[in-house]
Formats: sequence, structure tokens, C-alpha cells
Amino acid sequence: MAESKAYKGSCHCGKVAYTVNLDLTGELITCNCSICSRTGSILTFVPLEQFKLERGEDALTDYQFGKKSIQHLFCSTCGVRAFMRGSMPNGAKVAAVNARCLEGVDVTTLKTKQYNGAAL
Repeated sequence: MAESKAYKGSCHCGKVAYTVNLDLTGELITCNCSICSRTGSILTFVPLEQFKLERGEDALTDYQFGKKSIQHLFCSTCGVRAFMRGSMPNGAKVAAVNARCLEGVDVTTLKTKQYNGAAL
């Protein structure tokens, strides 16, 4: 059975920081859409209740495109996209966490699945 664990994440400069409870034993998403293919994020989605922004709301810049269902947030100082906020197709509010921004996580050990976002 999958087990959630608390992780700390942040942008490069540290102005944006969060804690999140998630399970990294399942498959995480790499996406080939126009923005993800350029930024190289490795994403996992969690209910918004499992995500807590510790600091940096005022340092976030929001970029939206297409259907505008996802807030592609990045730090206005260092430019790192540590997480996103959005809604699943069923309307559930989620945080999309960039595993590359989690402390103590070796992303080379994670299982990933390619998502064809370019086809949307």
C-alpha cells in the first residue's frame, strides 16, 4: 500500500517554500506540452489539502495559457517553477508539485510516465 510522507520543497532562491504530503513510489508525470517540455518538470498531483505554502505567495508570478485551468506559478526572483495550482477534469482542486524541487529526493530513482499534453 502507498504511503504518504511529508516533504519540503522550494524554489532556487528560497523565497517560495512549501510542505507537501505525497507518495513518490507511484508514477510521476513528464509532459511534452509546450511549457513542460521547456521547463523539464517532473510532476505529481496532490489534493490541495495536502499542500501548504509556507512562504512566498507574494513572490509568485502566475502564467496561464490555453484553457487557463492551471496556474503555472514561478518565483519572480529566481524563475523556478516549484509547483502549480489547478483543477482536475472532475473539478477537484490540486497542487502539481515539481519533484525536482523537493529536498532530499533523487529524481533519477523516480518512476515516470510520459503524458502527451502536446496533443491537447
